[in-house]
Amino acid sequence: MKSWIELEIKLRQNATTDKSVEEQINKEQEHWRKVLLRVVAVVKTLAKNSLAFRGDNEKLYGENNRNFLSIIEMIAKFYPIMKEHVRLVQEKEIHYHYLSHKIQNEFILRIADEIKSLIIQKIKEAKYFFVILDCTPDACHEEQISLILRCVNISTSPIKMEEFFLGFLKVDDTSGRGLFEELVNILQELKLDIGDVRGQRYDNGSNMKGKHKGVQRRLLEINPRAFYTPCGCHSLNIVLSDMANSCSQASSFFGVVQRIYSLFASSTKRWKILTDNVKDIRDALIYLASSSEDPKTKSDDECLPTYEIENFEFLLRMVIWFDILNAINKISKIMQLEDMQIDVTIDLLRGLISFFESYRENGFEAAMVEAKEITVRMKVEPIFCERRIIRRKKHFDKNANKEMVMRAEESFRVNYFIYIVDQALSSLKSRFEQFQQYDESFDFLFNLERLKSADNDSLKCSCLNLEDLLKHDKNFDINGTKLFSEL
Repeated sequence: MKSWIELEIKLRQNATTDKSVEEQINKEQEHWRKVLLRVVAVVKTLAKNSLAFRGDNEKLYGENNRNFLSIIEMIAKFYPIMKEHVRLVQEKEIHYHYLSHKIQNEFILRIADEIKSLIIQKIKEAKYFFVILDCTPDACHEEQISLILRCVNISTSPIKMEEFFLGFLKVDDTSGRGLFEELVNILQELKLDIGDVRGQRYDNGSNMKGKHKGVQRRLLEINPRAFYTPCGCHSLNIVLSDMANSCSQASSFFGVVQRIYSLFASSTKRWKILTDNVKDIRDALIYLASSSEDPKTKSDDECLPTYEIENFEFLLRMVIWFDILNAINKISKIMQLEDMQIDVTIDLLRGLISFFESYRENGFEAAMVEAKEITVRMKVEPIFCERRIIRRKKHFDKNANKEMVMRAEESFRVNYFIYIVDQALSSLKSRFEQFQQYDESFDFLFNLERLKSADNDSLKCSCLNLEDLLKHDKNFDINGTKLFSEL
């Protein structure tokens, strides 16, 4: 009993025989906490800024040991804890120093897992989410998918929409089935319910957006409420690509532009000549032809101004494409704004379609006038090159024996100008038809002023239609009547 009481008193007074040992252990623990705190801070900083960790040398104060060890060396200059730690490492008094490449990778993975778990927690709190996938080959020429999930982050104040990048997925099968199976597997791995997907967006590849065998169709078969949304800005690029490849004359025009660019970009000296003469590329090419000693370059410099740039048809094509690219570029920049809303996107696309419809009727005459003004300044004759007479047979329901002779100007207007503009209209309408469906279903929620001005009958009808749209089997996302009452 006496020994027991004495031990109790010593424990209260912290005066046991192993006190010094405990103090040493606590001191050692505190030291490693502070060291690891700084090491992890360095790892987070480098990872956050996408900076390289290691170089050719993995030794402290070694040449070309790159960012991680260099920052550790810098911290050691100002913090006694790291200074002592570095000293112990250099003098080999400790074996485990937590500065090797293995521990760096482990920290990166642990931090990544922690971040991913926090993201998944936010997504589960929001319940519904949006899937965004994009395929691209990496530096090793292996196909991979970037996975982004979008949801309403209810943990922030105010509540806002956020997108979270969850990593790259390596894929071997790039068919619609293979990519869909990869998506299903990763959602199961993240413990997210595929039935909670309320949107999907991909690039415009057929394996992704295909209406019959693409990822979007396979996901809709399982979950009809995973509405597919095409990428607006990417679709504009595809529209331009469709136009540029719609006929041989359009492809030829961009081929000439590519030749001019490649010619100047292949040399810093030539690029300087281009920047000095950017208002008149013809002068830059003529100057190169007179000063170049390379036979191939000299040939290109002589041919491009004479047979291409001084050609009236080339100048007319240039004016037409400038009008088209300028109109699309303005829309594309607006659509890439962070606060862009889908109703504004729809209005912009309608405006672009209206531009092409108007341009089809009046654009050719205006382009002809502008091209002729350019030829006057360049002292080039505004005439079309003579070609053989174009004869076309008429359809079976017309007089097949009659033939129509088309003038060169009319041939250019019909076979080039009208052709590429019609291709633009067709491509725009087909690629953005999905936006029209969204407009019909959700337009009453896009704009607060429009919502306030809506009459009760139309508002209730819209709410009930939305309830039906967000229904699958016996599951309802919303109650249309209650939504109407709330609004």
